[in-house]
Amino acid sequence: MKMKRLAVNRLVEWKRKKNRKPLIIRGARQVGKTWLMKEFGGRHYDKHVYINFEDNPKMERLFSLDLDAERLVEGLSAFSGISIDENTLIIFDEVQAVPKALTSLKYFSENAPQYHIIAAGSLLGVALHENTSFPVGKVEFMDLYPLSFSEFLCAVSHERYAEILESGDTDLIGTLKPELIDLLRKYMLVGGMPEAVAEYAQSKDHVVVREIHRAILTAYENDFSKHAPYNIVPRIRMLWHSIPRQLAKENRKFIYGLVKEGARAREYELALLWLVDCGLVHKINRVSSGNHPLKAYEDMNAFKLYMLDTGLLCALSGIEASALIDGDRLFTDYKGAVTEQFVLQQLICARISPFYWSNDRSSGEVDFVFQVDSKVIPLEVKAAENLQAKSLRSFAEKYKVEEAVRTSLSDFRRENWLVNLPLYMMEGIKKLILCQ
Repeated sequence: MKMKRLAVNRLVEWKRKKNRKPLIIRGARQVGKTWLMKEFGGRHYDKHVYINFEDNPKMERLFSLDLDAERLVEGLSAFSGISIDENTLIIFDEVQAVPKALTSLKYFSENAPQYHIIAAGSLLGVALHENTSFPVGKVEFMDLYPLSFSEFLCAVSHERYAEILESGDTDLIGTLKPELIDLLRKYMLVGGMPEAVAEYAQSKDHVVVREIHRAILTAYENDFSKHAPYNIVPRIRMLWHSIPRQLAKENRKFIYGLVKEGARAREYELALLWLVDCGLVHKINRVSSGNHPLKAYEDMNAFKLYMLDTGLLCALSGIEASALIDGDRLFTDYKGAVTEQFVLQQLICARISPFYWSNDRSSGEVDFVFQVDSKVIPLEVKAAENLQAKSLRSFAEKYKVEEAVRTSLSDFRRENWLVNLPLYMMEGIKKLILCQ
C-alpha cells in the first residue's frame, strides 16, 4: 500500500519558513507520527537522523548534562553515525521519555535555529500538560489524526475518486454517488488508523482489520495502567468505555451518570483531561449562542465526547462487518453515532474546531457549529436520507446566519440559506464555503 498523508504538505511549509522553530507533532499512539517524520525526512532532506528516546539510556546520559545545542548535535552525530548539518532532519521520537530532550528544543530555537528538528511522542499531550516550565513560544505544533476519507481513498487505490472530490465538481461527483457511498461505508467501518487501513488495502479482510482495532484498543488501555496516575486509572477506563453509550443517546451531551450511577463531574475531571491530553478523545463544548465570536459563548460544563476514529468506535461498540451489506444500517445504528463521529473527524482534518449548540429553553440542538473567518456556520448531520432540519432552520433564523449546512446521503444542492452536502464531500466543506 502506498500511504499518502496530506500533513506532508504542512511539513514542507514548515521547512521553508524563514523563522522556523522546532516542530512538535502531537497525536495519539499509532496514528502514523513516526512514519510521517521518516517519510518527510527521506523525501525532502539529503539525510535524516532518527532518535527514539524510549528505553534509550545513551540518550538519557547525553541530555542529562548541559543542553548546549552544538554539544548535543555532536553527540547525536556520533550516536547515529550520520554527520548532521543544515540539510539534515533531526527526528526526536517518543521524546517525552527524556524530559530534558523536550527542554532542549528551547536552546535549539534560541541558539541553533539552523538545525531542522521535529519531535513527537504518543503521550506528549500529557507530558506538556505536566511540564509547566515548558517554554511557550519556542516551538511550533502540528496535530496528526487518523487518515481522512480522501487519504483512505488513496490508500485503497482510488486516487481518482479523491481527485474528483478535491475538484468540487458536484455534477461529476453526483454520477459516482453509489461508488462513493460504498467506499464511505467501508471507511466508517475500517476507520483511518494506518495499520488497519494498510491491512484492509492488502487483504480486504474485515475480520483481521477488526483484530487490529482490538489490539489498538488494548494498547490504549495498557497505557492507562502504565502511564496514568494509579488512582484515576479505573475512572479513565469507565469513562472510556462509556463513550459508545453516550453517543447512542438521542441527546449526545455527556452525562456522568452513564459512567457510573451517582458520578459527579469533579470525580472524573482528571480522567477526562488525561484522555484529551493523550489525543484519544475529542471534547466538543457547547455554545449558548450562534453569534460571532463563538468562543465568547462557550459553555465549559456541557460537552460531547467523541472517539479518535470511526473504526475504533465500531470496534468498541461491537458493530461488525455485516453492517456493510445491510443497506444504510451503518449510517443509522446507534442513532447515527458513527455518522456523527465521521463528520467530526472530517471537520478536524479540514482544520475546523467545532462546537455544538443547544437551546436553553427547548430540545433544539445543532450537531456542530463553527466559524470560517468571521462567518458562523451551523451544521446538521442526518443519517441516511432523512432531511428534516427544524433545529437548523430555527438556529439560522434566530442568529441570522447567511448559510447553514446539512450533510446526509442526499445529493449536493443549494436552497437559498441551506446547502445539502453529501457525507462523502465533508472533507472539502471549508473550501466549498469559502468559494461561494
